[in-house]
Amino acid sequence: MLKIKQLLEKKGSNAVTIAESASVMAAIHTMHQHGVGSVIIPSASGEPIGILTERDIIRLYAEGRIAFDTLLVKDCMTTGLILAKPDDEVTEVLTVMTQRRFRHMPVVQEDQIIGVISIGDLVKAQLEETAEEARALRDYINS
Repeated sequence: MLKIKQLLEKKGSNAVTIAESASVMAAIHTMHQHGVGSVIIPSASGEPIGILTERDIIRLYAEGRIAFDTLLVKDCMTTGLILAKPDDEVTEVLTVMTQRRFRHMPVVQEDQIIGVISIGDLVKAQLEETAEEARALRDYINS
């Protein structure tokens, strides 16, 4: 079974962070600059305390909370995060994300952020693993 650590080895550590005291506008610019759909908000000791995603920003806009240059990340980030660990299996994490209906999950080791995985990363990994298994079965059958 494919583990989260193997997925992170392939894609690299891509945890983009921002301070909770930053503005939502700064978070938007940071996401755009790094080409990511979320930013992680770490505590002073480096453990993740929140996440702000593109979906959160759309919700804020729809609610009329559009003063993004003065609205602070700490006032609108999602807290109570569900975290992945390097030894978690991809299928288990994919199930949690699907059932709980979120798209980005921080990965931590010893309470420190080591990466972020998206549901797209997990689906891609599953498809690649399934394709490899199919190739191996075809090779076995044809030999």
